[in-house]
Amino acid sequence: MEGKTRFHDFDLPPELMHAIADLGFSYCSPIQAQSLPHTLRGGDVVGKAQTGTGKTAAFLITVIYDLLKNPVQHERYAGEARAIVLAPTRELAIQIGQDAQDLCKYCGLTVQTLVGGMDYQKQKNHLHGALVDILVATPGRLIDFMESRDVYLDEVECLVIDEADRMLDMGFIPQVKRIVRATPPKENRQTLLFSATFNQDVLNLASQWTCSPVHIEIQPERAATDNVQQIVYMISSDEKFTLLMNLLDQKDVQSMIVFANRRDICRDLFEKLQACGVSCGMLSGEVDQNKRVRTLEQFKSGQTRVLVATDVAGRGIHVDGISHVVNYTLPEMPDDYVHRIGRTGRAGATGVSISFACEDDGFLLPEIEKTLGKKLVCEMAPVELLKALPTELVQRANKAERDSRRERRSQSSGSGGNRAGQGSGARRTGGRTPGRR
Repeated sequence: MEGKTRFHDFDLPPELMHAIADLGFSYCSPIQAQSLPHTLRGGDVVGKAQTGTGKTAAFLITVIYDLLKNPVQHERYAGEARAIVLAPTRELAIQIGQDAQDLCKYCGLTVQTLVGGMDYQKQKNHLHGALVDILVATPGRLIDFMESRDVYLDEVECLVIDEADRMLDMGFIPQVKRIVRATPPKENRQTLLFSATFNQDVLNLASQWTCSPVHIEIQPERAATDNVQQIVYMISSDEKFTLLMNLLDQKDVQSMIVFANRRDICRDLFEKLQACGVSCGMLSGEVDQNKRVRTLEQFKSGQTRVLVATDVAGRGIHVDGISHVVNYTLPEMPDDYVHRIGRTGRAGATGVSISFACEDDGFLLPEIEKTLGKKLVCEMAPVELLKALPTELVQRANKAERDSRRERRSQSSGSGGNRAGQGSGARRTGGRTPGRR
């Protein structure tokens, strides 16, 4: 294709090209085409790119290429990673880990993913079961492994920091700085840093962690996909649940993600939907990681029709065939709106985004429109979508919401004591042991 760069244009190892072909990729996305000529020569990159631009494959191809071209000549030890990829959320780390597994299919490289909320000992057993080449991790869990001497970073050849701006927003930068200090000096490693925004804080971090980097800025081809019909209904907050239930009765609603800003709103909504007989799951920070993985698998397989999620938990949701996205509450960050509606209309399909704008959050619309570069048409919800729900359903929903709030209050009043096992006294200690293939 004219103007497009092919993966065949790079001198990639046959094993890696085989995996790329299996995934159906022939042509590079813009960030891949602009970054790979530099990164494959070992240069550092600071890239501005949002979800869906192909940055994950860009840095994974670089990492795999480097590890294959420079095999280790000395004895290695269990827990000594050659490449580290840091991601701010569990779901994103798991998704990157899966992408890495797919690209390493024929390469003989070992990928391990470390995230919080999952059994430490199981992750340790997997980590020490084979010499790890690529380690994908969230900052907190990686530090747990470093403190217990189950992971060592002094042999790291490639360091990738993904979604640096999100790391800042979530308060992870002190942890990331600690991790970076445990790796070799920046002159002795390759560093790739990606962020959706380039504010001064991100640029300061980039200057500290990289050596003479190439700066690449990729604007998404469109702020929101043309395949998504965007609807904004102006309603009162009391009408939201009624509108949602009536939407679920529409024949064209095959599967739906409902986004809310806070985990308590997610919990109440999830409990109300379940009480009304809706097959649904929930992804939020309060759900343990094992359950989050199961919930996402059930949604992907069609066992559940509706997924209620917060923005942080919603990152890493890459499921084709989602017909509708509902913004139950409008996002406070305009970029999150783009991320949310991008969960539908994927892989060439069409999708529908429906936002509920009420007296509490309607003021957020102008900033969202500014990010989109266009006005959103706001309309009153059709009468048929506001028809009263059966009395029995309303009673069940109200009881579920009361019970959910009562449980939260109970948990809050009982959580003031000591958190056993959370302090440094609970850390494990150990030494390096030679790895066994």
